[in-house]
Amino acid sequence: MNRNILLMLALLPVVLIAGDSSLGHAPHLDGSINNLGIIWIVPFVGILLSIAIFPLVALDIWHHHFGKISLFWGISFVFPFLIKEGLSVTLYEILHVSLLEYIPFIILLLALFTISGGVRLTGSLVGTPVVNTLIILIGTILASWMGTTGAAMLLIRPLIRANELRKNKTHIIVFFIFLVANIGGSLTPLGDPPLFLGFLKGVDFFWTTKSMIIPMLFMAISLLLIFYSYDSYLFNKENIIYEKQPNEQPLGLEGSFNLYLLLGVICAVLLSGFWKPHTSFNIYFVHVELQNIIRDVILLALTYVSWTMTSKKIRTKNEFTWFPIEEVAKLFAGIFITIIPAIAILKAGTEGALAPVVASVTSDAGPVNIMYFWLTGILSSFLDNAPTYLVFFNTAGGDATILMTEKYETLLAISMGAVFMGANTYIGNAPNFMVKSISESSGVEMPSFFGYFFKWAIPILMPLFIIVSFLFF
Repeated sequence: MNRNILLMLALLPVVLIAGDSSLGHAPHLDGSINNLGIIWIVPFVGILLSIAIFPLVALDIWHHHFGKISLFWGISFVFPFLIKEGLSVTLYEILHVSLLEYIPFIILLLALFTISGGVRLTGSLVGTPVVNTLIILIGTILASWMGTTGAAMLLIRPLIRANELRKNKTHIIVFFIFLVANIGGSLTPLGDPPLFLGFLKGVDFFWTTKSMIIPMLFMAISLLLIFYSYDSYLFNKENIIYEKQPNEQPLGLEGSFNLYLLLGVICAVLLSGFWKPHTSFNIYFVHVELQNIIRDVILLALTYVSWTMTSKKIRTKNEFTWFPIEEVAKLFAGIFITIIPAIAILKAGTEGALAPVVASVTSDAGPVNIMYFWLTGILSSFLDNAPTYLVFFNTAGGDATILMTEKYETLLAISMGAVFMGANTYIGNAPNFMVKSISESSGVEMPSFFGYFFKWAIPILMPLFIIVSFLFF
């Protein structure tokens, strides 16, 4: 942490000097094919392949050096970009993604991770198919109101403890990722970052609830039925006999005051969405709004209160460590930096190197909604789903009023694609990676990046997505 502070202090003079630029407007990154060829996404592809391959072929190296590998890919983009675009554009793009996306993203995750790690379910839950299904169902319901990350962090540890005697656990965590970490967050802007961005752009708070409820219920019920059937089959094969332990504690909660802190997190996020003081701070053309600063300060304060006030015994029993959030912070730092040219190319639309992708969502007859669903979804599986949502939101016109009415199905397609298909990969949504890391730290064998994608996501999720696309578009 001290090294990071020193680094920021070292860079401060550069920021201040650059801030004296004679430019009267923000430096513009031209994402057209004339300026950015497809080769500029190589570092981004590199970090994705590193996440996918290193744990398979060099697990020990990855475990100890994933931060350095992420840094390598970040540098491999920044230095050539600096030479090509110059200091102004490079500095602006890095500050923009850091101040408006990465730092708020990590602060929110840190708050949810720390606070939920201070809540412990006491007593013994037995990981039967009924209990497992109920836990995932509860998490799916909670996800829309406390965020996919909040719900996932709150329930993943009780789910793991309930199944500590089970031989087959991987599928339980995978379906938990499908539903609690992704699809469950469909119904409100609190559920998933892309929907919150839509809310900030003018989409009504309850539009998402009214519009997404049927598709979400279809996905949730289908996946819960599949899970219950498969878990029952494996449970019966295992033939585990659970014996009631003497002096067994009744079900209860330790560290329950953290639930009030979680409510504080929700209120802080809502505050930044509803309160508009129209005050911002300009850091080299990047406008950091007052309400967002206050939100992040509140989140850090809540994190501090949770960390200092929660008994260390609770966190020890929860097997709480900082490794999952450290892993997410370091890897997503590289992802957020290397994603800059990919997003710029997409924003260039038909003028960019990915013009065929953008052109496929429109026709002479108007928006091709089924393509909006699939392209938003596929890109959200591998890119950050929040900026991907914004790209297609703007491609569809960017006017929330029109999108909620005349282009209702288009906005629905974009929203469903961004939220639902975040479940396709570990990097599709931040809690996916955190759940994986916590599970592995607790001794659960999780599939590799490709194992998750090809063995679980494609055979289970893709058929449901195909049905959804034909039912609703």
